[in-house]
Amino acid sequence: MKTETVLRIVDLFAAICFILALKGLSNPKGARRGNIIGAFGMAVAIGFNFATPGLHRFAIILIAMAIGTAIGVPIARYVKMTAVPQMVAGFNGVGGGAAALVAMSDFLQSHPQQLAVYQIIEVLFGVIVGSVSFSGSIIAFAKLQELMTGRPITYPGQKVINGTVFAAIIAGGAWVCVAPHTGVIVGVAVLSLVFGAAFVLPIGGADVPVLISLLNSFTGLAVAASGFVLHSVLLVVAGTLVGASGTLLTRMMSQAMGRSLANILFSAFGSVVVATEESGVEGRTVKSASAEDVAILLAYSRKVAIVPGYGLAVAQAQHVVRELADLLEARGVEVFYAIHPVAGRMPGHMNVLLAEANVPYDQLLEMEQANAAFPTTDVALVIGANDVVNPAAKSSPGSPIYGMPILNVDEAKNVIFLKRSMRPGFAGIENELMYQDATTLLFGDAKDSLTQLVAAVKNT
Repeated sequence: MKTETVLRIVDLFAAICFILALKGLSNPKGARRGNIIGAFGMAVAIGFNFATPGLHRFAIILIAMAIGTAIGVPIARYVKMTAVPQMVAGFNGVGGGAAALVAMSDFLQSHPQQLAVYQIIEVLFGVIVGSVSFSGSIIAFAKLQELMTGRPITYPGQKVINGTVFAAIIAGGAWVCVAPHTGVIVGVAVLSLVFGAAFVLPIGGADVPVLISLLNSFTGLAVAASGFVLHSVLLVVAGTLVGASGTLLTRMMSQAMGRSLANILFSAFGSVVVATEESGVEGRTVKSASAEDVAILLAYSRKVAIVPGYGLAVAQAQHVVRELADLLEARGVEVFYAIHPVAGRMPGHMNVLLAEANVPYDQLLEMEQANAAFPTTDVALVIGANDVVNPAAKSSPGSPIYGMPILNVDEAKNVIFLKRSMRPGFAGIENELMYQDATTLLFGDAKDSLTQLVAAVKNT
């Protein structure tokens, strides 16, 4: 059998592995298996592609792989759960940048004047989209890592400037198609980097999950374009799968927020109303309680909902909350976890967080299922979530989160908030739910508060 035929069969095998990986990643129960299948398919494809006719400079390739492995493995193994969104953004940016460099390299090493227009368009698409994904992901990383403010960054004439840069990119691309020139395509790449950063700056922290998903789809499309440039079926298939799945996930996340993608990308989420007073709205008070009081309420309930948010990830309290749930179940209490699709800072953040603590998959209820269960729930324990349970999304047309589907924890008989302070969430607005009669606040670090609740339940 010819080498070329073997390589095409391997590419097909790898593509099937990628499809099965996506299938596994579609639910928490199969996510680990899907990840392993995808990694195995990629390893097989990389190994066999060393037999590609005409491939040379093996030493340089192996050295690059070793460097990448030495950097990637420790980061993936030792990164804290709170930093996973940053890691995803960083890795995604590297992928986009690599795709852009591959397309650029092929253009520079070829004879541009001999390229067909469709080949130049393939190169341009990889360069532009890959560069936008790279610089956009770097800004997203900086926002998540708090190297810069997570709030929308706007300035006078922003739309005009962004529009001008975008128009220049299109004009430069047209110039390259008509009269291929290396200097022009380098200029297009630089402008694309600028546009990617400018594109992400006005997007606020609450929209980061959607942003990460969108940038992920950009990287996939850039990789697919690089596949066309290199005549690699595997890259085309893999990139298309990532681009398509990322696009679908972006659309689903937008629907979960009750907003159009255009509104998310081009409006400053959370900049309409800002409330930062530690004690809440002046003249209003909230009801607080001790860990012992809350423990009694939990221990003698029939059904308890745990609503996780980014604060749970920050406190690294997923194992303690699992311990609390186990204690309650041992007392005959029914426990479930209400998962909002945009809770946290990346798609599926809460699922990943709870999976680390080996929370049973059947206890994780999606928003629709959880909302159906809240009316019969005795206690909703909200840990680090704010905007995704804020009734303003349903009752305040002027609110920046108005129209976003939320977890209806206000329908539970009792609501317990675990919070450090009265500071608002990413949207920057007060949560009226905290001032309702059925709501009680337990102040403190989430992990410390949960540890106190575990001790108090044991003594109840």
